[in-house]
Amino acid sequence: MSLPPEKASELKKTIHDHLIKMDIHGKIREVLSETVKDDLGSGPHTFSEGDFLQALQRRGIIDDVMRDLQFSQNIQQDTERSREKDFPQKSASHVADKNRVQLNRMDIDEARRYLHLQVLGGKAFLEHLQEPEPLPGQVCSTFRLYLHFRNQRFRSKPVPCACEPDLQEGFLLEVHRDGTREGSRMADCTTMLSICDPVHLVLIKTDTSNETTLVSSYFLDWRSVLSAPSGRTCFSVELLGVGSECKVPAGVLTISLELYPPLTETLYVDIITTQQSLERQRTAEKERLFLVYAKQWWREFLEIRPSHQSKLVKIFAQDENGVNRPVCSYVRVLRAGRLLESPRQAARFVSLLADEKAPLVGGGAKQEQWCSLLAFVCRGKGDCEDHATLLCSLLLGFGLDAYVCVGTRAKGGPHTWVLTRGTDGSITFWESLTAHRYLHQAIDPDAPPLAPQPKPSSPYRTVGCVFNHQSFLANCQPSDAVPLCVFDFQNPSRWKAMSEEALRSVCAPGSTTSLPPVPPLCASSLEPTAASNQLELEMRFLVAEHRKDLELATVWDDHLSYLLSSALVAYEMERCTGVSCGNEEFQDAVRRAVPDGHTFKGFPIHFLHRNARRAFATCLRSQVCEEIVSCRGDHVRLAVRVRVYAYPENACAVWIMFACKYRSVL
Repeated sequence: MSLPPEKASELKKTIHDHLIKMDIHGKIREVLSETVKDDLGSGPHTFSEGDFLQALQRRGIIDDVMRDLQFSQNIQQDTERSREKDFPQKSASHVADKNRVQLNRMDIDEARRYLHLQVLGGKAFLEHLQEPEPLPGQVCSTFRLYLHFRNQRFRSKPVPCACEPDLQEGFLLEVHRDGTREGSRMADCTTMLSICDPVHLVLIKTDTSNETTLVSSYFLDWRSVLSAPSGRTCFSVELLGVGSECKVPAGVLTISLELYPPLTETLYVDIITTQQSLERQRTAEKERLFLVYAKQWWREFLEIRPSHQSKLVKIFAQDENGVNRPVCSYVRVLRAGRLLESPRQAARFVSLLADEKAPLVGGGAKQEQWCSLLAFVCRGKGDCEDHATLLCSLLLGFGLDAYVCVGTRAKGGPHTWVLTRGTDGSITFWESLTAHRYLHQAIDPDAPPLAPQPKPSSPYRTVGCVFNHQSFLANCQPSDAVPLCVFDFQNPSRWKAMSEEALRSVCAPGSTTSLPPVPPLCASSLEPTAASNQLELEMRFLVAEHRKDLELATVWDDHLSYLLSSALVAYEMERCTGVSCGNEEFQDAVRRAVPDGHTFKGFPIHFLHRNARRAFATCLRSQVCEEIVSCRGDHVRLAVRVRVYAYPENACAVWIMFACKYRSVL
């Protein structure tokens, strides 16, 4: 690769300045003196240039020069890389093209402190010990690493799964102080020592069918770099599994940390370990005191009625790492900025994250696993508890009085959903898995037999407790049946509340170092129009191939396909708002497009993925769709329309509608 003369001279000057800064001439003289002295002591010998270069390499001087230059390259690549997901408040960026070297630091704010975190590779992922080497172009399972640090989120490139995966990425994290992002002075050692926020690492595996699995969730304390003499440290991190495998090693990552600009003075290792020890002691003491309080509160609750022993009152829940945390700590006030515009749109977004129980090896009861928010959204699926806590957090962000309910469904089995209370006392249930809403009206058991009573509208049978980020209330009414429950939380004879002060001591943001930080939501990287067009072309191809196997010709009606768009828009709008609109216009347009004596058939279907073959196979299981796709008759015209709606975290709603028109022959 040739450079323009001015660029070449600029590059030479930069390298020359860097070598002078390292005092490279003094080091060369020192090595030369020692080498010549050793050579003279061993007898007559010709000292060549190659011998001198080997001596420099043995002393590590060449490696030092190249490593420092490589770091400079990485910093520039960091500044030139566009952010993986854009946040207005984030000024760090993600390393990308490692072959492109530019020495322009204008995008880095010299007045701010940055933490350069590099993942230098993985090893000991023994589950993939027998994984064959993927062939070029072959679809294979991949690993992808996600990071969150102080409101900044990043992700790595996907790499093939292997025993030693080639996870080599760099991330430039801004180390800032809360609330002083603009115009603040650069964070010094003392300030950074007080920042106990960890770097949250989540490793996700995606298989060949695009199914995701949570491999590990790890919280990295980065403050060891504050004691590194060179401002740089490198170490290995053992990742543990999740759920029932939370004590089993999943693999090892090699990580390098470096502060930029370098520290003028470093801290002693003892100072950092003492600070960490004090933080752990404070957290342990707060958790111990809350556990003592919770036990006393539970004894008082059981003394009210012996039947309370069987109620679903859940005070603690295990996260993906097997750590018991108060359930209130899973809920936060979460604002989505411009990504979500209304509470109902938030409910629609949460419902698009797939529902999947925690995997369990062997039989037995359901494996309990409440995931941290980052692990849930990166994986893109979770259990009903994950959906309910996320929806409650978003509704709180929209200013609603929202709570998570723990109880059972009408069909049996534990379940969680969300409740909101209106200022007029109205109670609305939100099903986080479907975005359906139900208005609750309690039945009065003391009413006269002939008095009219409201009919239960929700699918919920019992409720044992409700909670949000600052309240926990257990149901102490005579019956925990949902139709009979009165959700008057201020009435202590109906609901027994925990002390809000006790909950704040362990659940408020920053109260303990064991609480995982809450990440912001990321905008979708999906381009809906392009995705819709691509999927529609794939569906047309599959329909044509299917009809070809049946020895049927395929003739498409592009105008009819276009008319189907208004129906798909109406379906998505109804899912978002609960209001049906636009069907009249669609029906009128279809009547005009279908001539007299012809028959029209349509089949809409909804998916959470964009896999054309999976979607088409599912569609063919429907008799109506199979009749449309395999339609025989006179003057048969086929139509298909696809509409992809993008939501945060790359969640998507995919609507597909198949249709045909043909001349009716008696």
